[in-house]
Amino acid sequence: MPTMFTKMLFLNFEKSNLKPEYWKRIDSITKEKVLLKADSPDVKKHLDADCLLLKLGMGADKAMIDGMPKLKYIGMYGTGFGRIDGAYAAKKGITVCNIAGYATEGVAEFVFASLLEYTREVTRAKIQAQTGNYSEASYTGTEIKGKTFGIIGLGRIGERVAELAKGFGANVVYWSHKQKIAGLKYVEVNQLLKTSDIISLHMSFNPNTKGFLDAKRIAMIKSGAVVINTAPMELVDVEALEKRLKKDDMTFILDHSDELDPAVAKKLAKFDNCILYPPIAYTTKEATNLKQDIFVGNLETFLIGKPINKVN
Repeated sequence: MPTMFTKMLFLNFEKSNLKPEYWKRIDSITKEKVLLKADSPDVKKHLDADCLLLKLGMGADKAMIDGMPKLKYIGMYGTGFGRIDGAYAAKKGITVCNIAGYATEGVAEFVFASLLEYTREVTRAKIQAQTGNYSEASYTGTEIKGKTFGIIGLGRIGERVAELAKGFGANVVYWSHKQKIAGLKYVEVNQLLKTSDIISLHMSFNPNTKGFLDAKRIAMIKSGAVVINTAPMELVDVEALEKRLKKDDMTFILDHSDELDPAVAKKLAKFDNCILYPPIAYTTKEATNLKQDIFVGNLETFLIGKPINKVN
């Protein structure tokens, strides 16, 4: 194994993305680092890099991998790696690493922040009070306690959401490739969609999960349900979602709006029952610090032959 990288190519990174202490650690393990926008014509000058580092939402397909003959390592500055052809990279002896677990608490808490903001009309109430109107007459919120709370995907975040939902007194059910989780009730995904008052989606995006919420499954969602997706929107058939939103009998909340095609985001934003947030679920102080530490740690452990968070 090499003791250091020859050249690191950072795409869409800015100096502000990492604290000085982490840039210092990076400088100690590479002879050269290059920060460029992904669409910069100068990228072609640096395809001899042996380390490619990508911001969340970016990818590396076969063509890109083939265009970098010295590539040994691809690092994702985030959890989602579905846009990287990890299998092809593995065939070429290239390690792909992501940042796992850094935002579990932040994302799980955001699920409930967005849910409570919607069910209790927190923003409307705050704005109303700022105008001097302190009447509660028009508010009819709903409670989480007693509701059937369905979780699709029971990884780190899904499990934490389940814990919090149980704390609220919800009837928690789940569907996942992992079954027999102690203390949680497993149901088939179709039953979950048909019976859950609240649905929280926590699946990673990869070729097998693309379009998981297809037209058939979206049609099954219980009338009046609230669906919260803090996972990539590639899991959802957006056209089918639009058709269901037009019926105005369910609410869809998402926070990966930055990864949507702007035209698609604009379409969804027109629906009162579709709530879009910037990708703020993971942006806590605690998660940001841990994210940077894991990201650089992945590079360091790869160089000593003991890569952590390897996904291929």
